Amino acid sequence: MLRHLPPVTDPRVLVGASTRDDAAVYRLTDELAVVTTVDYITPVVDDPHAWGRVAAANALSDIYAMGAEPLFALNTVNFPRDTLPLSDLEQVLLGGAATAAEAGIPILGGHSIDDPEPKFGMVVVGMVHPERVLRNVGALPGDALILTKPLGVGIMTTAIKRGIASPEQVAEVVEQMARLNRAAAEVMVAAWPTVHAATDVTGFGFLGHLSEMLAGGLGVEVDAGRVPVLAAAWPFVRHGVFPGGSRRNLEAVEDRLDADSGIDDLTKLVLADAQTSGGLLIAVDPREAGELLADLHARGVRGATRVGVFTSDAAQRIRIR
Repeated sequence: MLRHLPPVTDPRVLVGASTRDDAAVYRLTDELAVVTTVDYITPVVDDPHAWGRVAAANALSDIYAMGAEPLFALNTVNFPRDTLPLSDLEQVLLGGAATAAEAGIPILGGHSIDDPEPKFGMVVVGMVHPERVLRNVGALPGDALILTKPLGVGIMTTAIKRGIASPEQVAEVVEQMARLNRAAAEVMVAAWPTVHAATDVTGFGFLGHLSEMLAGGLGVEVDAGRVPVLAAAWPFVRHGVFPGGSRRNLEAVEDRLDADSGIDDLTKLVLADAQTSGGLLIAVDPREAGELLADLHARGVRGATRVGVFTSDAAQRIRIR
C-alpha cells in the first residue's frame, strides 16, 4: 500500500518511512534536527490513570530510541463521550501528564474526537544533533545485541483482559509499561559512537523489530535462554494466553528464522510477543558492551541483558540458539 505514495525528496529529511524507523527526523540546521512521532493505543489495563501513564511512555519511547531529547507533547484522544464518564477521560489525561512530567516535558495541547472505541496517545517532538541520530539500521557484524526490558507484556495484558491476572501481576506489568526508557536512552547516547543502531520493542515484538535492524547483508544470532521474560508470562502462554498480534508477528518473520531443535513454538511466540512500551534494542561495539551494561544497571535499568550478536549474513536471517 505505502509503495504507491509519492517518494520523499527533500534533502533535509534525515529519517522518513523507508526503513520503518521509530520517528521522523528533519534537519533544521547543521547542528539541530527535529524528531517527531505519533503513537496511541487502546486501553491495555482497566485503570484509566494507569492507561494514560502507559500510553505516554509508549509514545515517548520512539523519541528515546532515536537518541533524541523530547521537548513537548500533544495529546491525541478518541473517546465515547456518551457511554463512558468524562471523569475516566480526565484520569487518562492526568496519567499521561504524570508521565510527561517525569520525562521533563510539557503537554501543549492536542486533539480529541468522539469515538466508540477509546484510544489515547501523544504526538511527541524532540531534538537531536543531525550527526548523532540513532537509527534502527546501522549495526555492524560482531556488534552485541542488548535488550533493556523483559518480554511478555502482550501475554500479561491479554491475561488482564481475560480477568485471570492477579492484582500483583497487574501492578507489575503496569509498572514495567509505564517505566520510561529515558535512563536507558541517556546511557546509550553517552556511549555514542560505540552504539551503532537502536530501536524500541513495541507492537511487532522482539523478533519483528529485530528483523527491521537487519539490512545490508546483516544477520543476527539470539541466545533464547538469555532473553529476559516476565516470569508470570510463562504459565499463561502455556495455557494459550497470548494476543493475536503475537501470532501474526511470528508468521511475518518465520521464513527468516533458523531455530535450534530445542526451541519450541511457545518460545518463538514469546519472542514475537506484541509489546506495549517495551525496552530498547541496542547494537553496540562488542568491546564496549560490558561497560554499557554496567552503566545501564547503575542507572536502574536492571533488566538490561546481552541477548545476541549481529553477524554477516546475506540472507538476513535470525538464528535462535
